[in-house]
Amino acid sequence: MDYPQTLQFLYSKLPMYQRMGKAAYKDNPDNTLALDDYFGKPHKQFRSIHVAGTNGKGSVSHILASILQEAGLKVGLYTSPHLKDFRERIKINGSEIPEKSVVDFVGNNMEIIEKIKPSFFEMTVAMAFYYFAEKKVDVAVVEVGLGGRLDSTNILQPLLSIITNIGYDHMEFLGDTIPQIAKEKAGIIKQGVPVIVGETQEKTRGIFLETASSKNAPIFFADSYYKADYSLLTIDNYQLFNVYKNNKLEYSNLKTDLLGNYQRKNVITALKAVDVVADQGLNMNREQIYAGLSKVILNTGFFGRWQIIDTDPLVICDTGHNKEGLTEVFRQIGNMAYKQLHIIFGVVNDKDLNSILVLLPKDAQYYFTKAGIPRAMDENLLSLEAGKIGINGKVYPTVSEAIKAARSQADPDDLIFVGGSTFVVAEVL
Repeated sequence: MDYPQTLQFLYSKLPMYQRMGKAAYKDNPDNTLALDDYFGKPHKQFRSIHVAGTNGKGSVSHILASILQEAGLKVGLYTSPHLKDFRERIKINGSEIPEKSVVDFVGNNMEIIEKIKPSFFEMTVAMAFYYFAEKKVDVAVVEVGLGGRLDSTNILQPLLSIITNIGYDHMEFLGDTIPQIAKEKAGIIKQGVPVIVGETQEKTRGIFLETASSKNAPIFFADSYYKADYSLLTIDNYQLFNVYKNNKLEYSNLKTDLLGNYQRKNVITALKAVDVVADQGLNMNREQIYAGLSKVILNTGFFGRWQIIDTDPLVICDTGHNKEGLTEVFRQIGNMAYKQLHIIFGVVNDKDLNSILVLLPKDAQYYFTKAGIPRAMDENLLSLEAGKIGINGKVYPTVSEAIKAARSQADPDDLIFVGGSTFVVAEVL
C-alpha cells in the first residue's frame, strides 16, 4: 500500500470516533494493552508528560513541547484530532512522522491489526509510542484523546500528569455532571506522579485533591501560583503578558505567537509544568522558556487556534467547540472592532446544542454549514434550532460554499469567524 491507500485503510477499516462517534469508542484498555505487548511495551522506553482536560490540552501540549525543544531535547508530541493530514498527530521536534513510517507500520503489522481489530485511535496511539521509542525521544508530550481513565494513552507512567480544566463535553461517555467528568479525567493521576490542575474549579477541586491523596501524588493548582495580567498585541503580531508568581513579577513581557486571549490560562499551566519537571531532570532556563513560548507555532506546527487566515477582510478560525471554549472565543470577538460580523458555523450531531447556541452573538450574519463527515449535524437542522432562539441565517451544504458566500458578502472592514467544530475549521484550512 502507498500512503493514500494506508490512510484509506485506517479511516475505513478501523472504527474512528471523529467520523462515527460513539460506535468507535472502546470502554476498556484490552486492545491497547495487547498492541503494547506485541510491540514490546514501547511506552516504557521514553519519558513522558501526560495532558488531559476539556479545553486547552492541545495548547498546553504544544507550548510544553516548544519549550522542551528550545532546551535542546528531542521531543515527541502526540495530539488529536488532526486538521489537514493524519501525520500531524505524531511529531518529533515539530516534524511530522514520515509517510513511509506510517505505511511501513501498517503494512508490516497487518496480521496483528486484523487479529485485534483495534479502533483508529488505539492503532494511532500504538503507532506513536512505537515511533517515539524507535527514534529514542528524550521525552514525549502526550495529549489524552477522550476522558482519561479509559483512554488508550493512559498506559503511560509519566513524569507529570496535567489536567487543564473540566467542562461539559463528550457527556455520553464521561457523565453528565462536572464531578462525574472530573472523576474520569482524574483517572490519569498515577501513584506518586505529580499532577498539575490548570484551573481551580469549585466543583472539581475536592475530587482532584482526594484522588491525588489516594495515589500519594503531589498536586499543584497552577492558578494558585501564577497569574497573567491582561495581554497586549504587539505590532509584530505576538501576544504579550506580564506573568506573576506568588504575586511577584516573574516573567516580564513574555511573548507568545498564540493569539487567543484564553491562552493566558494555558501559559500559566505550562509554566507550572516547567517548574515541576525541573525537579525530575528536565531543566529549562529563562531564555529557553521565553524562546519556547514565542515560537510555539514555528517549533511545533500548531494551528487552528485563533488563527488569522486572511486580512482583507479579516478571517479568523478557532477550533473551540464546546460551551467553555466558545465562551472564550466569543468574548474575544466581542472586544474587537469591525463593521459587520459574519459567522460560518457548523457542529457535530452529538453536541449539547442548547448550551452552545445561546452563546452566539445576535448581531452577526450567519452561514450554517456542515463538515464532510458522518457525525456532522445537518445544516438545515442546525439553522432550524438556531432560529428557535432568534438566530437566523442561510444554509450551505458544504464549508467551501459557506466561506465563498461570506467572502463575497463581507466588506473590507468586516470580520469573518469560522468555527463551531474542529472539522469545519479543518476544511477551511
